[in-house]
Amino acid sequence: MKILEELIIQNGKVIDNSILKVDSFLNHQIDANLMFEIGKEFKERFKDKKIDKILTIEASGIAMGVTVAYFFGVPLVFAKKKKPVTANSVYTSKVFSFTKKKEYDIIVSKDFIKAGEKVLIVDDFLAMGGAVIGLESIVKQAGAEIVGVGIVIEKGFQEGAKLLREKGLHVESLAIIKGFENGKVIL
Repeated sequence: MKILEELIIQNGKVIDNSILKVDSFLNHQIDANLMFEIGKEFKERFKDKKIDKILTIEASGIAMGVTVAYFFGVPLVFAKKKKPVTANSVYTSKVFSFTKKKEYDIIVSKDFIKAGEKVLIVDDFLAMGGAVIGLESIVKQAGAEIVGVGIVIEKGFQEGAKLLREKGLHVESLAIIKGFENGKVIL
């Protein structure tokens, strides 16, 4: 996706040749036009799939998840990292964040994903695959089905996408990073 790749090159910041910081347009300050382009692109890439729900994790996945849900005309459900006192019956899984060096218990209310539903998982980054695997667990607990995984930025030099594809998941990434070299992104 050309607009995304241009923003990554122009505004992305490489930290320690291992982390790409894109908080100026994707996951802290949000470029609304980019979010709508992401929503349209995922609609195009998954147009042949029946989708009942879009699923992501708070907070970074919510903005683009909303636009994806908008273009599919279905609800967005996001996994929470803290269980609110109002949540009684939930699906739960563990997710390790390599950027934050922390493990989270993620939860989704059983009211929002039902057996037999077709779920599209979306997320901002794919590195090692931990977030998607955690969301996959929740979908399976619900008796629902994952019809695809939409990733905004994939770190192609890490194992996440390969692992997910080996599990039989249909993964679509809008930008794939081959690596980092001297503080620059290689697409």
